[in-house]
Amino acid sequence: MAATLALAALPAVTVLAGPGAPGHAHEFGAGEPGDPSKPARLVPVTMRETDDGRMVFFPAKLDVKAGEQIRFKITNAGRADHEFMLDTVEHNATHKIAMEKHPGMEHDDPNGKTVPAGQSADVLWKFSKPGTFEFACLVPGHYEAGMHSTVVVR
Repeated sequence: MAATLALAALPAVTVLAGPGAPGHAHEFGAGEPGDPSKPARLVPVTMRETDDGRMVFFPAKLDVKAGEQIRFKITNAGRADHEFMLDTVEHNATHKIAMEKHPGMEHDDPNGKTVPAGQSADVLWKFSKPGTFEFACLVPGHYEAGMHSTVVVR
């Protein structure tokens, strides 16, 4: 009975389900998930390692019109698993820290995918606001090895 009284004396607490693993809140700084029923420009993106040890995306820069919808066809032509995370530079920097604390996280989000070596994935995205954004690989060490590209939305 004492345990029941102690529990009854505790204040009421509201518990909400969280967004998942740390660093995975779905605040999309670079726009919003695309609408598959609307037209989209196809942009092939290749990710791979280079002979000199760098890790890169092709293209290195992409220009987009505000309001434009893009279907990224992402191909991992490398030997290592990589990921494509589309967001603001600031959000990706925060997410990169979370990835360092929790290596091995995989993504299947509207703005990002983990792509194993030799495989492909699609991301459909609408750039609803102007600005400078990036897509990046946040696997620990990959960003520092050069694996990020700029997206300029005008």
